[in-house]
Amino acid sequence: MRNLKRRNFLKATALAVSTTFAVPVFAQDAPVIASVVFQGDQFMQFLQQGVRETAEAAGAEVLETNIDGDQAREIEAIDTYIARGVDAIVIAPLSADNSAAALKRARDAGIVVVALNGGLSDASIPNATFSTANRDLGASTGGAAAEFVAANLDGSANVAILAFSSLLPEQSGDRTGGFKDAVAEGNDVTIVTEQDAWQPEDAVTVATDILTANPEVNVIYAANEGGTVGAMQAVRNAGKAGEVVVFGIDGSEQLARGLLAGDNILQATTAQAPIQMGSMGAQAALTAIEGGAVPSQTTVPALLLSRNNPDAVTEFVESIQ
Repeated sequence: MRNLKRRNFLKATALAVSTTFAVPVFAQDAPVIASVVFQGDQFMQFLQQGVRETAEAAGAEVLETNIDGDQAREIEAIDTYIARGVDAIVIAPLSADNSAAALKRARDAGIVVVALNGGLSDASIPNATFSTANRDLGASTGGAAAEFVAANLDGSANVAILAFSSLLPEQSGDRTGGFKDAVAEGNDVTIVTEQDAWQPEDAVTVATDILTANPEVNVIYAANEGGTVGAMQAVRNAGKAGEVVVFGIDGSEQLARGLLAGDNILQATTAQAPIQMGSMGAQAALTAIEGGAVPSQTTVPALLLSRNNPDAVTEFVESIQ
């Protein structure tokens, strides 16, 4: 039942996405695929899970690396995989710009490169890119926040933002920009402060300090999973449930539980489909290894999870268990 529900969730989030290439199954001479992510949160774990399950089901060997936000470690990992002669690198690049040179070396060495979760500024480097537009993620959550502000705060909100611009400036800027534009539609919104905090522990501290220094803040927007988790906890710790609400990005069991909690803190978050994205990346890599055609750019739609639709949140939780 759980597997069926997960397939239904992936199908629902795919919507307009169709896989138009055949995936080979390797009985011998199994290809080697390197799977690289830049942090260990649930989103990245699911991304690698999608790559691993699809590649291994086709008979491929999968090597996994988490570079923990370190650009030098990413470059080192890519160069190691080039030296080893892997057949493909399926990667969530740390930087759309700074990750490009090493991946170009891989492509020039005849290695298939598939980019996930944002891709590269130079779209000619990867064989294929699978991503969800970051501005759309922010706009989705921002639209839900706009409705909340209009209905519950008389159309006026003082907003604090937790971002990750020092880690991934392009992605963070798009997510915060999309949110700001959407939440301001029809409302009087003041951005009180915008600070970086993308890991839960740091986000608790930063959000707590923000609430102490700026008691007028009544909405917190966090641009990733860790920031959202930390913002929720900070509001709880400050005893401000009912006074301050949180809107976020990403989908995880913890965030879903927050949406179902009776404290009314987390209102909405926009989830991506990382297992599907990773699976599609692996499919493309396997096909390209065999010389097949793959789409150069594919957008994987996101899914808004809202306190106003608990049934959809419950289905999401079941889909990822």
